[in-house]
Amino acid sequence: MRGKLLRDEPLGPFTWFRVGGAAELLFLPADADDLAAFLKALPAEVPVTVLGVGSNVIVRDGGVPGAVIRLAGRAFAGVHAEGRRITAGAAALDAAVARAAARAGIAGLEFYAGIPGTVGGALTMNAGCYGSETKDVLVSAWGYDRSGARQELEVTDFGYTYRHSGAPADIVWVEAVYEGRPDAPEAVQARMDEITARREQTQPIREKTGGSTFKNPPGHSSWKLVDDAGWRGKPYGGAMFSPLHSNFMINTGAATAADLEGLGEAVRADVKAKTGVDLHWEIKRIGRP
Repeated sequence: MRGKLLRDEPLGPFTWFRVGGAAELLFLPADADDLAAFLKALPAEVPVTVLGVGSNVIVRDGGVPGAVIRLAGRAFAGVHAEGRRITAGAAALDAAVARAAARAGIAGLEFYAGIPGTVGGALTMNAGCYGSETKDVLVSAWGYDRSGARQELEVTDFGYTYRHSGAPADIVWVEAVYEGRPDAPEAVQARMDEITARREQTQPIREKTGGSTFKNPPGHSSWKLVDDAGWRGKPYGGAMFSPLHSNFMINTGAATAADLEGLGEAVRADVKAKTGVDLHWEIKRIGRP
């Protein structure tokens, strides 16, 4: 290995909620070849978890067994525009992809300016907002499976649905290719600025948060279900649903992962009892309670 392998490394600092236990092993690969070699050499019985920028995840207080892989640095975060296409590393911020597209006069990826995650996470969950989703602009992506073998998928191979991918769950994504349509850079930038301003006005982006907590059930808005059930701004340990946006959980300063997950489960049960509607987590929870 040419990257870093750390034992019992706390994962809270790598997440936006700033909570959670340690990784049994945390691997920071030097580049794609290093990642492939690590996966190939790692015993098959050792579980693997991929952690991106940590914007949409709760790491449970008991930590994460096996190996946690975090892609970071220039080897995984490059963004390059050519023609109507953008090639981006899995660790590139979605907002960086949107900015690169704007500079190149490529329209269609503006919505990525409103997603606080990375390309790898967007591929995994068909990330989207304001009426657009990853499936609308993705061409293809490649990565390594659990055995270290390279896998390349076209967008049709992902079987995308709302906030869900049907691609093999063991693939560690390395790079993706997107395609938009030509437009004036200033027009693309103006639409991005509008998305950014809207997000700043309606979402608690300066809090310790994790983005949208629940997926929108068919015919409903999660924020309204949470709000109508009386959970906006109601404390639960050190956690609460934001007074600004009632589908965003926040760590008010001293929350544990158990507080955050417990709040989410309490709200799910209450909404189910009052409305009959099932709320499903959009935030990923990993590790041991």
